[in-house]
Amino acid sequence: MSYILILYYSRYGATEKMAKEIAKGVLSQNLEARLRTVPPVGPTTEKLEPTVPSEGAIYVSKEDLKNCAGIALGSPTRFGNMAAPLKYFLDTTADLWFAGSLVNKPACVFTSTASMHGGQESTLLSMMLPLIHHGAVLVGLPYTETILSTTMSGGTPYGASHLAGPESKLALTQDEIHLCFKQGERLALLAKKLKS
Repeated sequence: MSYILILYYSRYGATEKMAKEIAKGVLSQNLEARLRTVPPVGPTTEKLEPTVPSEGAIYVSKEDLKNCAGIALGSPTRFGNMAAPLKYFLDTTADLWFAGSLVNKPACVFTSTASMHGGQESTLLSMMLPLIHHGAVLVGLPYTETILSTTMSGGTPYGASHLAGPESKLALTQDEIHLCFKQGERLALLAKKLKS
């Protein structure tokens, strides 16, 4: 079987930490978890990013998307929306949309915010929209994960979330770690079922 693509943008490291916890859930189902990121974007396009970043996950390619068995998209919140670098990359995937490359592949979303009411759910919903257009099958977190009803940090039925704090220094809580793991586990489980 193919791999689960965990594609994220992380400015201060919190979203990257969530991606790694989601990867552990994927690995628990004996599937490969392929971590990929996108380069930052800016108001000018004079300087190009290096082909391979100096640290962390390598940059995503369209082939990574095309050949995956499922996808997890992650982004910090930017005014209740996904961050521009992830949106910029997704905007280049019309050829994959036209070819139906993501049709019937399971997909989930995750986010990190500076404040509890910083737009976690609207950011998750914003990442779902291109996945719906691509024909992916959305995978949320069901309330059988009882932590969703008791967590005092991140966690939504739309996808895993993290409260990073105003300076993005708060560590992932045990609830957030658990929900990231469960999201990765469920995504991988459904990928195997849909493949068969």
